[in-house]
Amino acid sequence: MADIGSFVVPAMILGIMIFAICRKVDVYSAFTSGLKDGARSVLDIFPALFALFIAIGALRASGLLELIVDLVSPLTKFFHFPSELVPFALLRPVSGSGSLAFASDIFSTYGPDSFAGRAVSVMMGSTETTFYTTAVYFAATGTKDIRHTLKCALIADCVSMVVSVAVCRFFY
Repeated sequence: MADIGSFVVPAMILGIMIFAICRKVDVYSAFTSGLKDGARSVLDIFPALFALFIAIGALRASGLLELIVDLVSPLTKFFHFPSELVPFALLRPVSGSGSLAFASDIFSTYGPDSFAGRAVSVMMGSTETTFYTTAVYFAATGTKDIRHTLKCALIADCVSMVVSVAVCRFFY
């Protein structure tokens, strides 16, 4: 099986080149044109990503995240949302790597087969890094008005997190 995997990518590249040559496409020009477009996209997206990474670092380093967790804890207790999942739930819409760090914390503290481990796993699969995704896609397209998209996406994230906990309570 490992032998097959090592031939798939080169075979795909070769297949694309043969297809392009049969269609009389200048492969090198098409490739360099695609690189230029990709580089422009990276330059368009970079400022939004840089600002997002700075904000995430400041949030974690300042202790503001712990303060926010303390402020929302009465609400999470009311909805029977486990307190150990709150930092993950708050950071997930902002940062995939930051939320993954919290998920790893949960796995090492409670275990991957614990309720918290299973719930955070389901949350990872059913939620999105909303701010990151909107920053990347809307920066690339030049869209300025994202308020409705952001509102709907954050509501979907909240519903997904609550349903993830409910599903884990029902099945485990």
